[in-house]
Amino acid sequence: MELTYYADFAVRLVNTEQPLRGEDTLTSVEAVRELFGPNRQTARRTADADVTRLRTVRTRLRAVFTAAAEDDEVRAVNLLNALLMEYPCSPQVAGHEYRDDEGNPKWHMHLAENAASAGAGYTAMAAIGLAFSLTDLGVDRLGVCQADPCRNAYLDTSTNRSRRYCSDRCATRANVAAYRARKRLESGRTADRAQPVTEATER
Repeated sequence: MELTYYADFAVRLVNTEQPLRGEDTLTSVEAVRELFGPNRQTARRTADADVTRLRTVRTRLRAVFTAAAEDDEVRAVNLLNALLMEYPCSPQVAGHEYRDDEGNPKWHMHLAENAASAGAGYTAMAAIGLAFSLTDLGVDRLGVCQADPCRNAYLDTSTNRSRRYCSDRCATRANVAAYRARKRLESGRTADRAQPVTEATER
């Protein structure tokens, strides 16, 4: 498994909050466990303290995505490096999860789940995954959805680096809003042209 896979851990964590909507789904131990996905040993050790820890990390990860979206590459890298130093991880070669047709293990890189807590382990995986994505694909591949009021984080995997929204749904909503705004503007101009000239304007 490529370590860039773990970048999705960062995206999932950041997107547990919708700041402009005042929504937050990271409110329980079970919510933290769901972030890990299936078959995660570390998730079983989740405690109440991990909810608080990951909320703090979420704010810091969002700052990385925001800096990248604002073309502030140095700031994005510095913020991410701070997380990497605070939450180190232990990559290992693993083969227990995948087998070829003959039953032999498919060796791949895997992040060892031996952190002091579930929250620390999750952060380490999210940070290293984001770091590999950033260095392999470029800082400009980290984005924040431009559709109001979404602001979800995303990784741009498009071939032409043109992505601006976190999903097709947000892209459609933004396009519809832009279309309606243009129509309102055009209607306003038409109405202005149609108004009769008054004595005041003639003078």
